[in-house]
Amino acid sequence: MDERTILRYSEKYAIPAADSYELEPSYISFLSSLNNVRYAEQSKNHYQPLQALYYDKEGQLKSFQVNCFAGGFPNLKWDRNETFTTFPPKNQAPIDSIVLLDTQLKYLKPLSQTKLHSADGYDYIVIVYWSRFMGRQSKRLIRYVQENSKLASTKKVKVLYANTDNIFGGQ
Repeated sequence: MDERTILRYSEKYAIPAADSYELEPSYISFLSSLNNVRYAEQSKNHYQPLQALYYDKEGQLKSFQVNCFAGGFPNLKWDRNETFTTFPPKNQAPIDSIVLLDTQLKYLKPLSQTKLHSADGYDYIVIVYWSRFMGRQSKRLIRYVQENSKLASTKKVKVLYANTDNIFGGQ
């Protein structure tokens, strides 16, 4: 998917263009390079097309939402068990340390309208994986994350959005 299409869908999904990225294809190679025996379950979680990763200011993953743990049909139940009623949200997926914030940021490719931000000065950096091919499921996850970040009234939070279509949906 080209940048113009990503930005068009970003607008449709209420994603600020200044916070819009594309996930680098080399991220898949990075995940593949991990010990597949030791980190099989963790890698599987990080391979998913829809995710919300909440990192604290030390770059540690503190809350992890993944499509395969949301459950539900026809819509994923992102707020099952009132997951998003607190900030950071309750965990859906098991927390791991195989992808720290610095590593994650290395695989985010800024788009032409992206305003580059330093993680410094923020209490939390949230990275949302979204895609056009997951349609309304992406839109719903984005809305949950945006509403949830409003609960962090005393914390400084930055949400970054990474489109995954060119990796998971084909180019």
